[in-house]
Amino acid sequence: MATKYVFCRSLPAVWCHLQNGFAVVRPPGHHAEESTPMGFCYFNSVAVAAKLLQQRLSVSKILIVDWDVHHGNGTQQAFYSDPSVLYVSLHRYDDGNFFPGSGAPDEVGTGPGVGFNVNMAFTGGLDPPMGDAEYLAAFRTVVMPIASEFAPDVVLVSSGFDAVEGHPTPLGGYNLSARCFGYLTKQLMGLAGGRIVLALEGGHDLTAICDASEACVSALLGNELDPLPEKVLQQRPNANAVRSMEKVMEIHSKYWRCLQRATSTAGRSLIEAQTCENEEAETVTAMASLSVGVKPAEKRPDEEPMEEEPPL
Repeated sequence: MATKYVFCRSLPAVWCHLQNGFAVVRPPGHHAEESTPMGFCYFNSVAVAAKLLQQRLSVSKILIVDWDVHHGNGTQQAFYSDPSVLYVSLHRYDDGNFFPGSGAPDEVGTGPGVGFNVNMAFTGGLDPPMGDAEYLAAFRTVVMPIASEFAPDVVLVSSGFDAVEGHPTPLGGYNLSARCFGYLTKQLMGLAGGRIVLALEGGHDLTAICDASEACVSALLGNELDPLPEKVLQQRPNANAVRSMEKVMEIHSKYWRCLQRATSTAGRSLIEAQTCENEEAETVTAMASLSVGVKPAEKRPDEEPMEEEPPL
């Protein structure tokens, strides 16, 4: 039933009758592999929906973003060799010491799918825990540049909320705010002509799930979002997050040209990065407007033949 619901939400988004959707499904699905249920997951709703979009609607390119705090091993397995599906997962990894243990940065795909599996794997434990600044930086430097270069036809989101503050250490331990997910959703809405469907995945704190879901739905509806605190906008990502991002960019820069430029901004706050981008844009505009005016040489009129003097 959950799988059918995600697919049914996806169909109108692709057919353009509706712009987007949010599928409230239980149980979650991204840990479920082809023949193995695990992690409270029995059917991988998002993976099945993506397969159906390929088979029934011939959708050429699908982006799956998974921001559940746990790696979506089942979704990765389903599309590991498929270049038509870009799978991007942001998750707590800690060198493989956090459930399910998969999702290393160097798991990039196989065969024709090499480069189309991107694991934004955070390592460093909870000292300090990842929060809004770290996820905003990861979206700015890894997720959105790659997604934009991929240029998907539709976006599916495995929308787990166990990275939201309030989850104990064994279940997540991160400190993201619910409203941050609204901003992440808004960024993804800029892709694929706004054709995006979010499907609820993990989450064990009812208040966190409700608040984060509300923020995402508000973004999908086009409502004005509550502003992020100035402190978050000015906060630089912690050192562990920067190292994690730089590792991913180093690995995937051979597959995605956009990452060759993003590395220099990984350690900056959102405001610093935006200021830098604005300055670069102004510089480019100024350079483009400069032109050396070369005055074209005046064309000399053809000399008129001299009249011959009559002979004396």
